[in-house]
Amino acid sequence: MRTRHVNLLITLIAVVLFSFSCFCISRMTQTSNQLTNCRNHISEFKESILRLKNKTERNRQELLNAFKEMKRDITKKERDAQNAVEKKVNALDTNETVSDAFEVLKFFFPHLRKVDRIYPDVIMGREKTGVTFALGISTVNRGNYSYLKQTLTSILSRMTLAEEKDSVVIISIADSNENYVKSVVDMITKKFKRQVTSGSLEVISIPAYFYPNISHAARSTDNSEKLESWRIKQVLDFCFLMLYAQPKAMYYLQLEDDILANKMYLTKITDFVRSITSNNWLYIEFSVLGFIGKLFKSEDLTDFVRFFLMFYKDKPVDLLLGDIFLVKMCTPGEALEKCIERNKHIRIRYKPSLFQHVGIQSSYPGREQYFKDIYY
Repeated sequence: MRTRHVNLLITLIAVVLFSFSCFCISRMTQTSNQLTNCRNHISEFKESILRLKNKTERNRQELLNAFKEMKRDITKKERDAQNAVEKKVNALDTNETVSDAFEVLKFFFPHLRKVDRIYPDVIMGREKTGVTFALGISTVNRGNYSYLKQTLTSILSRMTLAEEKDSVVIISIADSNENYVKSVVDMITKKFKRQVTSGSLEVISIPAYFYPNISHAARSTDNSEKLESWRIKQVLDFCFLMLYAQPKAMYYLQLEDDILANKMYLTKITDFVRSITSNNWLYIEFSVLGFIGKLFKSEDLTDFVRFFLMFYKDKPVDLLLGDIFLVKMCTPGEALEKCIERNKHIRIRYKPSLFQHVGIQSSYPGREQYFKDIYY
């Protein structure tokens, strides 16, 4: 009996130990699974933190880039605004200078004294200044004939790019015919767009209020009066163009709208001017015809214009140009030979001529002309 009790006790203890072992094993398995899950959670957490860190870094970088871009935009806008202000100020200063040049006209024409600001209608161009050469061409309607496109092609194509950059060609439309003005603008826009964009070519028109009342002569049936009106207007056209060009360049070259230029003409002019040792010259002739190819120092243009305006009713502009020497250089009672000899040093002629007159139909209606420069 006692042995049976002992065996039962042992069996009970064995069952308890086995149950406890199973319990422990179960708990250990659960703990192991929990640890594994914990490690997985920790690993996922680390990955989330890393992704968040990477995302935060990208966001920070993007934010920095955005700030940099904003800073660049602000700087650019400030710079553009400053440039715009400076450009506007410079343009105002330039316009003011040119406008001041026209003030001399009020002395000769009382009707202009009521005008606040005398200035041409600038149709095309960038109002370029600070160059070496300004080339002036006055043009009017010749009916069915036009030589302007041929003239401009010759003038502009025979410049080097450096010469083009250092010069400005000014086309002055001295005609109130709106169809003619439009035809000139359309032609230049189509054919010479690059030169207009760069500022090397400008188109202006002379305002109608500039001219004194000479309409009675223009309407006259007398041909001599019509011719006189045409000649007077031509002198005034040249004067207006010269005053507009005066602040733009160091030298002013007078051309016409029906000429051809020699090859490398501007290079030859530049070299010749540099070769002259004295600065006392009044002008240089690069063509013997009329007012074509006459080079002036811009600082002298106002004096020439004043002289032309004193006698614009009396003679054509090319004859007035010759009279200037008699007035400025010849002493009363002096021998003409001595005066002529002195004029050779201030009235210089370049040979061969660099410009040839090609227009047959004159700007005076119904007249044909066949003048040629024999030295070209």
